[in-house]
Amino acid sequence: MNQSAEGERLSKRMAALGLASRREADEWIEAGWVRVDGVPAVLGQRITAQQAITIDAAAKTQQAGRVTVLLHKPVGFVSGQPEDGYPSAATLVTAANQWRGAAPGPRFQPAHTRGLAPAGRLDIDSTGLLVLTQDGRIARILIGDDSPVEKEYLVRVRVPGSDALPAQALERLQHGLELDGRRLRPAKVSWANEDQLRFVLREGRKRQIRRMCEQVGLEVLGLKRVRIGRITLGRLPIGQWRYLGALERF
Repeated sequence: MNQSAEGERLSKRMAALGLASRREADEWIEAGWVRVDGVPAVLGQRITAQQAITIDAAAKTQQAGRVTVLLHKPVGFVSGQPEDGYPSAATLVTAANQWRGAAPGPRFQPAHTRGLAPAGRLDIDSTGLLVLTQDGRIARILIGDDSPVEKEYLVRVRVPGSDALPAQALERLQHGLELDGRRLRPAKVSWANEDQLRFVLREGRKRQIRRMCEQVGLEVLGLKRVRIGRITLGRLPIGQWRYLGALERF
């Protein structure tokens, strides 16, 4: 069989090993920073699991310089590109909006805003922790159907025409719903206080929590993401941001 038809695409293999995102891997290959069994790699190359991948130090230096930002997104901002007249949350990443209460980190540079992309989304009507990153490895960890990282939300709700949510409805939120014809993963749902539910999810379908609540007759009055993996929103003020620390991990 022809070598070009064997194995797995090199960039996909590098992403699976956590070396780089697929896009980043292609950039490194094009720059001549990747070797397979000691031979310079080429774009589109396929390799087997037994072949050795080596990365030039220049690639690792470039990767180390990429930043990840934690933003307390306000209502009225979209997570990605501006749409329907609403600004992108990334426009809040400025020197003036950097939170001064955070531990010392990199000094803000305009270059840190280039290529900054959301690793997961928050609806325009939702607030809380939003991750923006230049590092494709982090984006891969946090998004996608196979992400192992929990996301925690506080959801202020109302039961129209009633004072209490039936226990059966809470059970359905935990493990009895479908969206778009697909069964949802089990969720941890409990009362945080008398008018707020705590949701802990391992997936992120479009407007998932609002649609889940609608299915059991709940009206959502407010939604706030307070944790992604080990990283919490903490005291980060709304509309401000900080860098992910060098020792912090999701």
